[in-house]
Parts: sequence; structure tokens; C-alpha cells
Amino acid sequence: MVDPLLLDGEPVAGAELLPDGVGDLVEGGEGAHGWKDRRVSTPSRDLVRRAPKALLHDHLDGGLRPQTIIELAADCGHELPAGTEGDAEALGRWFAEAADSGSLVRYLETFDHTVAVMQTEAALTRVAKECVLDLDDDGVVYAEVRYAPEQHVEAGLSFDDVVAAVQAGFDAGVAETGGRIVVRQLLTAMRHQARSREVAELAVAWRDRGVAGFDIAGAEAGFPPTRHLDAFEYLQRENFHFTIHAGEAFGLPSIWEALQWCGADRLGHGVRIIDDITVGDDGSVTLGRLAAYVRDKRIPLEMCPASNVQTGAADSIAEHPIRLLTELRFRVTVNTDNRLMSGTSMTDEMWSLVQAFGYRLEDLRWFTINAMKSSFLPFDERLRIIDSIIKPGYAALGAR
Repeated sequence: MVDPLLLDGEPVAGAELLPDGVGDLVEGGEGAHGWKDRRVSTPSRDLVRRAPKALLHDHLDGGLRPQTIIELAADCGHELPAGTEGDAEALGRWFAEAADSGSLVRYLETFDHTVAVMQTEAALTRVAKECVLDLDDDGVVYAEVRYAPEQHVEAGLSFDDVVAAVQAGFDAGVAETGGRIVVRQLLTAMRHQARSREVAELAVAWRDRGVAGFDIAGAEAGFPPTRHLDAFEYLQRENFHFTIHAGEAFGLPSIWEALQWCGADRLGHGVRIIDDITVGDDGSVTLGRLAAYVRDKRIPLEMCPASNVQTGAADSIAEHPIRLLTELRFRVTVNTDNRLMSGTSMTDEMWSLVQAFGYRLEDLRWFTINAMKSSFLPFDERLRIIDSIIKPGYAALGAR
């Protein structure tokens, strides 16, 4: 049976498909999609925390627990900028302040410290396991977690060692949750380096053992995705999935190259697609050719609101393009990016949208189903999680 509020997982634009009593579709009505439900109020933060969530854009090296960093730094002799007396709260504050400083240099410095303590198999396995446990505690039922293997070989590990260690941690975490969460790896290549083909081959080699896709990350300006065409062409020949960080710090050319030259399945962030959308003084909206293509092709946008505010891609949550993109029915998903640096979680991200835009459980379900539909899992597995976990989970919380 088709969910009466969702057609292919997205809001329906016809009142005849709404169940009796749910509400009226009204011009400029309430809610993210212009429909008003008189019986469902704005959810509490606790309700948001309990709702099932799907996460597509989360960096393993951006989500460590401060206490874990302190302990791993002591093991490997790495000097930390704070928390030297074992004060995890002080270290956590340092990460948050550095990320909020407005200085790209200070923001990037935070990763120097997390990556430095992730150079052994034991450290990688611990971090990966704790990642799973933290996501599960946050109500995440599906996650794709990304990292760059090339950043974890300073102590002599091979690429294969790195992936195996992370997978061991994910497996241990999933087992400890009793299988409540499904987690997959995304292997990232750094766009300013020249190892993308090697990482792409590594991802394909692990495709049936926990790796679901490939990514490139790093500075967009000066390092276009077309520098890595050989990796993307290889992945396409192997029928493998990949996403590309694009449209975060750089504009439309980065998005255009990621899609039209490289063939990305999803856009990491993609927030700058707003630059190709014009809102007239009368409220009319005009989509440029690229924005129209992204919407028409249902290309998923891996949006990370808190991170975007920190990096200047948006001035505030209230002014984040996610609202307009959602109203225009782009394939919007909500993500964390770097949970430690942004001091965030999936609950925090969704709760901030509820507070800023008055989103309801139905809107959060829409974001969640968008993400699950856009995941790199096989279709039948995506469908199982949507039908047996996400929809029943929201229904149990009162979503209509």
C-alpha cells in the first residue's frame, strides 16, 4: 500500500491522495511542502531523537569522542592543543571554538589532531566501533561513514589494513547494538593528491565486504573533480557508486563538473546550487539549467546545515538554502558532516530545522526516506529499511 503522504517516498501534490482529516493543501500553507496537518504539532527534541534517521555524509575522522582522542594521543605520543590533563570537556571546547573561529586554517587544524591518533589498526577499530555506537544512540538506523585511507598510513599500515581495521570496528559496533543499525564505508580520495585511482580500486575490491561507495574530498578551488577522471571512469565501468564533494566552498562549476564530466550519483553538500536559482521580488522562482537538471534527475543533495554555517556556505540555519530547496522539492537529505567539529548529531541537525522552519515529523520522515532512497545499498535492502523500520518508526511516533 502506498503511503498516502508519500509518492515514491516524496510528498504528494494532490489533496485527493490525502487521507480524510489529515489536512488541506493550501496556498502557502504550513509545513515544508505547503500542506497543513491540523492534528500534528511541532515535535519535541526528544521525539526527534527517537525518530529513525538515515545518514549519508559523515566523516569518521570528524566524529571522535574527545576522551578517545586524549587516550589515543597518550598512546602514540601526540601533543594535543587542549585537554592535556585528561580534561575531555576542555578538548571538546577547543575543537568547537576552532571550528567556529571563522578561520579555515584553524578549522583544518582540528583534523590534524584526529587523524594523528588514527594511525594504528587498534585505534581505527576503536574509533569505528564508537562511531557506530554513537550513531545508534542518536537513533540512526542507516549510515554511510567516509574517510580517506591515504591519511591513515603514516605508521606503516597498508590501504587494505586501514579498511579492514575500520570494518572490524563497524562490525563490532553493529553486533553490540544487536543489529539495530546498518553501517557502510565510503572510501575517500583527497582531491589535491594523486591516489584517487588507487583508492577507487580499493573500494571496488571491498564492495561486498562493507564498502558501499567512493568519494573525493578536500579543497574544491584549484582542484576540480576532473583531475580524477580516470578514477571515475573506472568506477563507472565497474558499476560502482560514488559521490563527490561539490558546491560547498566553490560554486556552480564544481557541481557541473561533478555531474556532467564525472557522473556523480550524489553531491556532497551541493548547497551552492542555490546560486542557479532566482527568486523574484514577487516570490516567483526561476531555476537555471543546472538547478533544473539536478531537480529533474532527482540527484541527492547531502546537506550539512551546521557545517555549512561554520564554513560560511550559509549565514545561519534560518537562512540556509535547505528551506527553499526543500520547498522546490529537490532531493534533499540532512547530514552531520563532522560531529565533533560542529558539536552536532543527527538529532541536533533535525531539531535545528524544526526550530528554524517549524518542520514536523512528516517533514523529517521525508528527509529520512530521501536519504534512504539515495543510499548506496542495493534496492531491496533500501526498501526493507524504509518499509520495516523508517515508516513504522515514524508511525509509532504519531506521524501521519
